[in-house]
Amino acid sequence: MSNGSKVIITCAITGSIHTPGMSEFLPVTAAEIEEAAVGAAQAGAAIVHLHARGPEGRPDQSPEAYELFLKGIRERSDVVVNITTGGAATMPIEERLRPAATFKPEVASLNMGSMNFGLFPMLTRFPKLKYDWEVSYLEGSRDRIFRNTFADIEYILKTCQENGTRFEIECYDIGHLYTLAHFAERQLVKPPFFVQSVFGILGGIGAHPEDVLHMRRTADRLLGRENYEWSVLGGGRNQIPIATLAATMGSHVRVGLEDSLWLRKGQLAKTNAEQVMLVRQMLEGLGLEIATPDDARHILALKGAGEVAF
Repeated sequence: MSNGSKVIITCAITGSIHTPGMSEFLPVTAAEIEEAAVGAAQAGAAIVHLHARGPEGRPDQSPEAYELFLKGIRERSDVVVNITTGGAATMPIEERLRPAATFKPEVASLNMGSMNFGLFPMLTRFPKLKYDWEVSYLEGSRDRIFRNTFADIEYILKTCQENGTRFEIECYDIGHLYTLAHFAERQLVKPPFFVQSVFGILGGIGAHPEDVLHMRRTADRLLGRENYEWSVLGGGRNQIPIATLAATMGSHVRVGLEDSLWLRKGQLAKTNAEQVMLVRQMLEGLGLEIATPDDARHILALKGAGEVAF
């Protein structure tokens, strides 16, 4: 991204990392997810990254769960809708892909490699959870691999490309950039790549400034700066520090209750919109301009809202 370009804010609304017992403000029902997405867009998010939840707030990748809020979001906002193919680490790839394959969004997320994804430390921070499944879900991450094999990635790429869907390419470590370069060389994914660098997840790259610089330098070398749009997200307390650092280096940013439950130290965010407004204030304080949904469509070469199936 060149100096002076507009900054895309992505808001990840609910995700599969945090569970209902961690925050009363986490969107769980379809109505809550819809309202949160529209509110984030009104606050300045150009893209909303969406997961669905089912009974007791469990991650749910059934198209039926997404159908309950996708149409409402589109009717109430021109925000770019990004449907996850990550789902949850407990799900097979076929289940994770079904919503994106069914609804053909402008953007779908795509994880670039298998990894350990450690959620279990949250059990010490949130000792009193609401549902029994939350404890086993978090504890199970000690011995669970988040599977994203070369075959899985190719399956998602080919399926979504048939629908004109482009990708939020999630890179949790340096090796994931090499995997992206591999698929780019095979022309299974084409520029402009929307590279979402993820920092501070246990099992992936850390959140030290040197880690951020290393991600940026490696992406430049492997992909060529002219071929990709860089975005960053920091997990938990790293959210705003990572966004601030990377924004000075020309990045887009992602915030939202999927990535962090907090607005500031010791204060839970009550809405996704609060986090969007906080990062927007930071970006505008740096003299940067915030991208609209149509700006994002132009920057990322998206097919347009009229080409989706919801």
